[in-house]
Amino acid sequence: MDITVLEVAPRDGLQNESAMVATRDKIELIERSIAAGLRRVEAVSFVNPRAVPQMADAEAVMAGVPRLAGVSYAGLVFNDRGLDRALAAGVDEINVVVVATDTFSRRNQGCGTAEGVRRWRGLARRAAESGLARTVTIAAAFGCPFEGEVAESTVLELIRQVADDGPEEIALADTIGVGTPDRVRALVSATATLAPEAVVRCHFHNTRNTGYANAFAALEAGARVLDASTGGIGGCPFAPAATGNIATEDLLYSLDRMGYATGVRMEAVSATGQWLETVLGKPVPALLGRAGAFPDPAVRLEPQDSV
Repeated sequence: MDITVLEVAPRDGLQNESAMVATRDKIELIERSIAAGLRRVEAVSFVNPRAVPQMADAEAVMAGVPRLAGVSYAGLVFNDRGLDRALAAGVDEINVVVVATDTFSRRNQGCGTAEGVRRWRGLARRAAESGLARTVTIAAAFGCPFEGEVAESTVLELIRQVADDGPEEIALADTIGVGTPDRVRALVSATATLAPEAVVRCHFHNTRNTGYANAFAALEAGARVLDASTGGIGGCPFAPAATGNIATEDLLYSLDRMGYATGVRMEAVSATGQWLETVLGKPVPALLGRAGAFPDPAVRLEPQDSV
């Protein structure tokens, strides 16, 4: 079975870094991702640079990325000004976020959930007229840092509303990493039923070490696109204590060994994760680069006393 891994390190991965990352390094991260076989990259965010300073150079990044057949670059868009910038920068697809709770929505994008839906509808129409692919992400779909539990019925009602505007994808985002496999299966299955014309995509954070279990539960329930971040870097500037995304290289390890086809070279992504440590000046959460893809058969493992 073919699965698409969508690389989000250049946007969701870097946006939470306090130390500014050079434009050249952001472009190299994207170049390395493409060279490893990733074909969809969330490259930039067209938000107010005062709110997310790390994304202030979105236009410069898009001007420097390789334009190759079969490679699609996405930009995060919150409003008409953001879409204007995205169109001028030449993105291939947009991602519009609708937050499942009013409190988080106001903190994240300055409006309540109902207004977020209205903004999505206007942006979806304009993007369709311009030939851009459209993803709508339901953020905090499994829980909110300010309002706590989010009812499944709340998320499903939002899906009904956003599906009316014909998104190519509907993404369910566990923004703070509180989801569990049973809830993931239920929401993914329900989304596929409510919006059969849309591809179901999922975005997981590994805050409580459930991110990878949730990713495979999503696949079992019918999701066909998974977001992941090289090195496992990332977080949300507006969500307290939210840690990084699931790591692309660690996700690929399991996908490869389970027989899923991704077209991505795991070892190349792992090498990029190790390179990111030099760029950021600190270790990244991903484990593959330290553990290796599989024990070297030339290395003899001595039996140990049981403990």
